[in-house]
Amino acid sequence: MAGKFDPETDSQPFTVGRDGLQVADDRTVELLDTTLRDGEQAPGISLSPDEKVEIARALERTGVAVIEAGSACTGAGERQGISRVTDLDLDALVTSFCRGLQVDVDLALDCDVDGVHVVVPSSDRHVEGKVGTTHEGNLETTAELVEYANSHGLWVEVIGEDGSRADLDYLEELLGTALDAGADRVCFADTVGHTGPERTYEAVSRLSALGPTSVHTHDDLGLGVTNALAGISAGADLVHCTVNGLGERAGNVALEEVAIALAHVYDVETLELAELYELAQVVSRATGVALPPNKAVIGENAFTHESGIHTDGTLKDEKMYEPYPPETVGRERRLALGKHTGRAGVKAVLEEHGVEASDDELAEIASRVTELGDRGRRVTDADLLAVAEDVTGDDRERTVELLGLTAISGSDVPTASVRLDVAGEEHVASGTGSGPVDAAVSAVRKALGTAADAQLEAYQVDAITGGTDAVVTVEVTMSRDDRSVTVARSEADITRASVTAMVDALDRLLEDDQDVLAPADD
Repeated sequence: MAGKFDPETDSQPFTVGRDGLQVADDRTVELLDTTLRDGEQAPGISLSPDEKVEIARALERTGVAVIEAGSACTGAGERQGISRVTDLDLDALVTSFCRGLQVDVDLALDCDVDGVHVVVPSSDRHVEGKVGTTHEGNLETTAELVEYANSHGLWVEVIGEDGSRADLDYLEELLGTALDAGADRVCFADTVGHTGPERTYEAVSRLSALGPTSVHTHDDLGLGVTNALAGISAGADLVHCTVNGLGERAGNVALEEVAIALAHVYDVETLELAELYELAQVVSRATGVALPPNKAVIGENAFTHESGIHTDGTLKDEKMYEPYPPETVGRERRLALGKHTGRAGVKAVLEEHGVEASDDELAEIASRVTELGDRGRRVTDADLLAVAEDVTGDDRERTVELLGLTAISGSDVPTASVRLDVAGEEHVASGTGSGPVDAAVSAVRKALGTAADAQLEAYQVDAITGGTDAVVTVEVTMSRDDRSVTVARSEADITRASVTAMVDALDRLLEDDQDVLAPADD
């Protein structure tokens, strides 16, 4: 961990509109990830030991300094998950959250963690109302717990819970007592996302003068990143974060946002930034929490352009409408189609699919795309290519076409069979899966064999009518080699809509492939 930082000599006050945030050139700032603990406390999230291991490995690839693997006091299942993470022998420090109780430290020791985060009350509301102790009693208990953890060889961080609403004199006394007792560091916690950057700066300035200080912020006021940066400016050298900003209520400060803000604005490197998007995907899959499209850094729209003005500018100069290249965080730039798409965007997307059109044809295609967008539709690659074929008069023969589909679901294993026309030959295959859609997709892959080595990048279902006979729209994005295509299909039957969309996408991806293989043996 970074050593003691002197806010009097190494930083300037956090002010808005004057000096701004100042970070000294020689600062070392590290990130602590608490996705496996605080992130998992978000409603509806429960991570298995295997999922904790997968996320921990992804965190290790980014270079996170500390991984809080869970709360050992939660139960046997949680302790198993923490122990699985400690068994990985990661470079990161692996820790457990502990309440201000010796038994919690003992349970953490059973998991063979490197360290603990001892959380003690700091505001009157928590000292007197929640724990039911006195200020003096709280000081004594904190010192005893730190000494006990130290005597067992643990790295110790003491967090003053609800620190943003605590009396700063008492918070300073409490965390100073923890450092005197042997704590490796202390943490200023804005537990309920209550405060702003000025208060954060004031508190962390006082704490960092005592010893190594961390900052733990929540996003209830949308100030999570701002408060984290204010804490760094005041001398904090470790920031508690969660991947994708998961956490209770509005969530914790997002790891990816802190990392890119420090790197892009202040030239402070904390992580392997190119790993951030894959990390976000791993956590999204494990938790079942989809990434908001407008989410900074990892949202689908972060590097997607539809507006004609923005698309034209980006094609001329990639820096025109982006703060940093998408490759920085493991992303790719994408041009979307819709009512705002201009000719430059249409031309660029057509070129990606190897389609040429004259200037007059481009104008007509762009006009039709705008008409589709005006109807409230998301215009997919397949829509654009169909419009282009109509305008240019280029008739194309399908490579893959769905001839028949049968799917059976119920108490037994879901099964499905498909008949495909593949380059003029009929291919038949069956498959099983976790549901009828999964079974049908498996059957399609068998029918196409190794030629269908395309990846399903995205799958989205939207009901567009109500009732039990609702029509659904299934949108899939598939990629093969360096090409990708998005197709949407609407049906009353979700299985048929899914398979039709997938087959149409594969048809586009395989249209120039003259080596479509026979289906694999069942």
